[in-house]
Amino acid sequence: MKPLQLTKSMQSAKLNWRQILFAGLLIGSLFCSPVVTLFAGILFALTLGNPFPVWSKKASKKLLQYCVVGLGFGMNFHESLAAGREGMTFTVVSVVTVMIVGVVLGRLLRIDRKNSYLISSGTAICGGSAIAAVAPVIDADENQTSLSLATIFILNAVALFVFPVIGHWLGMGQTQFGTWAAIAIHDTSSVVGAGAAYGEEALKVATTVKLTRALWIIPLSLVSALIFRQKGKKIQIPWFIFWFVVAMLVNTYCNLPTQLTHGISVAARCGLSATLFLIGGGLSIEVIRKVGLKPLVLGIILWAVISVASLAVILLL
Repeated sequence: MKPLQLTKSMQSAKLNWRQILFAGLLIGSLFCSPVVTLFAGILFALTLGNPFPVWSKKASKKLLQYCVVGLGFGMNFHESLAAGREGMTFTVVSVVTVMIVGVVLGRLLRIDRKNSYLISSGTAICGGSAIAAVAPVIDADENQTSLSLATIFILNAVALFVFPVIGHWLGMGQTQFGTWAAIAIHDTSSVVGAGAAYGEEALKVATTVKLTRALWIIPLSLVSALIFRQKGKKIQIPWFIFWFVVAMLVNTYCNLPTQLTHGISVAARCGLSATLFLIGGGLSIEVIRKVGLKPLVLGIILWAVISVASLAVILLL
């Protein structure tokens, strides 16, 4: 065998080995806690590199939506509505505050206007989903969108590990932590993951409040279109939230077998763990370098503002 052919053969074998290991870990993540699977995904990505970067990104987005809908089969509509109503005040105040502070800080730090707006949107509402919805409306280019997503992604990874530790240290109740996680953590995946790591009730509260918060994508997109005057841009509506509500209604009013609804709910939580493994696998040294210092500083400041302020209010109530 020629040297060139041998080299290609070795590279192919190495790639196949990484693919098999990645697939094995993905299957194993179905039976592990969300925190463990996220860490495993990040560790794999930073050491060996994700062999399926494009597929992982698409699969994690779809799987997250299916899992969120599945979680609805384990929730009572009336209880969830009460939890969402309690978090509504926090949502309104925090969304408006974060957007204003983010825009002002972006100017002070001399960050590109669209970058600071996207980071603020992701922090204020629901991370990557909000950025993905707002980016085409304000006509942000690929680099601006990627930079904002990378900033939010890094902070999400940190939050999933840190928040449950802080919650236990402060002795927060399940409802308190669920509300705090839904307000202070960006992406729905990390919110649900942190809630699941803290407890069953925290998971329900966190999911409901976060999805109620995610509905703000629609008015924010409309306002963004007016601010940046981008006519003809479509608003991406998160339809999976609608199906999540439908699942809760079915679980509450339809007399489905308990084994069925419980099985769907358990499968959804297992799928969530696999989702977090895929999300962790999307991190890379290039992504960290791309973020740079100023956008990351903006993201950290906004995250600190919303985390500390919401925590103080929740603990005082």
